[in-house]
Amino acid sequence: MNAVTAFRPVDRSTGRVAVAVAALGVAGVCLSFAGMQVALAAGAPLGEHVWGGAYDRVLPTGMRVAAAGAAVALPAMAAVVARRAGLVGRPARWLTPATCIIAGFLALNTVGNLASSSSVERFAFAPAAAAASVLTTLVAFGARRS
Repeated sequence: MNAVTAFRPVDRSTGRVAVAVAALGVAGVCLSFAGMQVALAAGAPLGEHVWGGAYDRVLPTGMRVAAAGAAVALPAMAAVVARRAGLVGRPARWLTPATCIIAGFLALNTVGNLASSSSVERFAFAPAAAAASVLTTLVAFGARRS
């Protein structure tokens, strides 16, 4: 093997597969979080595991409404990332900045989860949000330009 063959550019189809897999990973995290938010909005007694561990058992009404909003927003975020990756829909110019905003939101969510008094947020939600943030960034910049 010589120096020329050792540093061949990555096959474009391999890059597309990586972006697609990353988008599917983001979708998995977002949809899992959405499921949790649906449960919280419906009154599941999990309050001590979310929102910094500030609530015992069932969230108060205002927080349940916020959970319902998150249950809608999270699948929408997954759809934007999937569209940016080329898995659904047609390309559009707004997808790259929207995907970057989602990556930033997930990074901020990671910081909030790490600062939480809830061990579930620190040790389960934070790593999942961090991974989703990294994968979303990969989709934002790795997908074919629209």
